[in-house]
Amino acid sequence: MDKFVRSIVHIDEEKCDGCGLCIPSCEEGALKIIDGKARLVKDIYCDGLGNCLGHCPQDAITIIEREAEPFDEEAVEEYLQSEQKIVGPLCTSEGEKVKSCAFTTSANLSGHQKEDTEAELTHWPIQLGLVSPEAKFITGQDLLIAADCVPFAFAEFHQKLLAGYSLIIGCPKLDDTNLYHQKLVSIFKNNKPKSIKVAHMEVGCCFGLSRLVKGALAEAGVAIPYSEVIVGVDGSMQGSC
Repeated sequence: MDKFVRSIVHIDEEKCDGCGLCIPSCEEGALKIIDGKARLVKDIYCDGLGNCLGHCPQDAITIIEREAEPFDEEAVEEYLQSEQKIVGPLCTSEGEKVKSCAFTTSANLSGHQKEDTEAELTHWPIQLGLVSPEAKFITGQDLLIAADCVPFAFAEFHQKLLAGYSLIIGCPKLDDTNLYHQKLVSIFKNNKPKSIKVAHMEVGCCFGLSRLVKGALAEAGVAIPYSEVIVGVDGSMQGSC
């Protein structure tokens, strides 16, 4: 295929921290997180319009003029269809291969039927878009901000993460992060939670939740103890910080 000079995205790998916030904004699927960095999959998948630019908190993405193969809309459609067939509904935003999950539960460990456990949820609503900035269940309380997928992946979510915490959930990939940022700033200023714990999955796009919370904390100008828990797609707790 002939090449010619055209507009195309360029990623500064030194600036890119692999947060994955640019991935969902690229409707052509031209970007993937590979080896911890956002990378252009193929020149023919990039239309050069730069929809991903405004979603990079590190300003690692720019539009440059260079020699490249022309944008191929048909190739993009075939590529997206093939990705959907290969990856399926359990794919990560980086297009990683589906990982088989062997979730650990008390039933797996004991060989007996799992005993009933109590739910630790103390309030409603919990979805960030529905939570009022004046919500009293947050005021002076330990606050858990969890990515939507965490309670499904981590079997002991209620007992090991939620117990003793007020809860807010959201998705940094599919939800309106600009709205969430302003909502969190208001929540932190108005309610001043005692502490904040963020729980998210190990996949790249999910790290955007911690960046979102830290950014809102910085803008709110309040000093609140912060911690982070990372959950693996296999249901394990990968680590905390």
